[in-house]
Amino acid sequence: MKIVIFGLSISSAWGNGHATLLRGLFRELHARGHEVHFFERDVPYYAAHRDALEFPFADLHLYSDWSTVLPDAARLLAAADVGMVTSYCPDGVAACNLVRGSNVHRTVFYDMDAPVTLSRLASGEAVPYIPPDGLRGFDLVLSYTGGAALERIRTVLGASRVASLYGWVDPDVYYPVPPAEEFQCSLSYLGTYSADRQQSLEDLLISPAHRLPDHRFVIAGAMYSDVGLWPSNIRYFEHVAPPEHRAFYSSGALTLNVTRGTMAAMGFCPSGRLFEAGACGTAVLSDWWIGLDTFFKPGEEILIASSSDEAIYAISSDSDVLRKIGRRAKERTLDCHTAGIRARRLIDLIESPQSEVETMSSEIPVLEQA
Repeated sequence: MKIVIFGLSISSAWGNGHATLLRGLFRELHARGHEVHFFERDVPYYAAHRDALEFPFADLHLYSDWSTVLPDAARLLAAADVGMVTSYCPDGVAACNLVRGSNVHRTVFYDMDAPVTLSRLASGEAVPYIPPDGLRGFDLVLSYTGGAALERIRTVLGASRVASLYGWVDPDVYYPVPPAEEFQCSLSYLGTYSADRQQSLEDLLISPAHRLPDHRFVIAGAMYSDVGLWPSNIRYFEHVAPPEHRAFYSSGALTLNVTRGTMAAMGFCPSGRLFEAGACGTAVLSDWWIGLDTFFKPGEEILIASSSDEAIYAISSDSDVLRKIGRRAKERTLDCHTAGIRARRLIDLIESPQSEVETMSSEIPVLEQA
């Protein structure tokens, strides 16, 4: 199939969790014989931190203005099988209208930030990538999270066919490597600043760092404003480029996953970081949300903490125990959560008639563990 996608960015992973995920998915789609085209608006903050301009598995179409790229986009869609728009696409409304007005076999919207989208709508905020009439008219709406988000996408946004497409990892990119001295630590965290997960970061890493001065901690991510207030045993990196992610995960005894509050409230919301760390064989310490045990078994494949005391207990665990948890997480990740598995699910969803999509949506926890 020829698949034309309008989204945020695949050329830069700076402050953008979509990039590494989509690269892995596109690689697997290409390996299965599909042709992928990705339209990305060329904005200064991604251009300044761009780590790729060409990909062997997808055609990247950079543009500065929607009106100038519209003829090329319309031409490609006219010969395409699938047209897709993802959340946070800078020209999301225009792209949605273009895709829904095309003659492609399947029109798809993929909300990679569904709980955030729904929370903003519920509070009366504008969501610039959602059309005024919601997601009506799309043949299929995909959500990066499951649980309550699926039904709310139907009721709030008017989608007729909804299914989850959870996060994943590309095992060709993420795998164990020798540790790098600059990233060695007792607990690491990789993630852009977000106000609604900052308290969890404070409770599960920053506060333990204050109380464990002999341990070393690492935080990597953009847009933190209070770095100067952190204890001296936290080493900070504003950005760790994707090629260094393997070393980042492989260098810590434990890595932290914290979930945005809007996502945790709906459940079934695994971050791609969970699977990246798992593929590297690194034990993960995570906050809790409903459905987490669908993806990893607590205590055996992942550790859970809800307070600084619980985080300190995990950080102080025997190194052999942490390595064993990391090995089990890697096995589970490679068996259940790879880009190849999600690419196969995406194609199955696109090709399935409506009745089968509805059935698959209701049985996701079982299918995703298969």
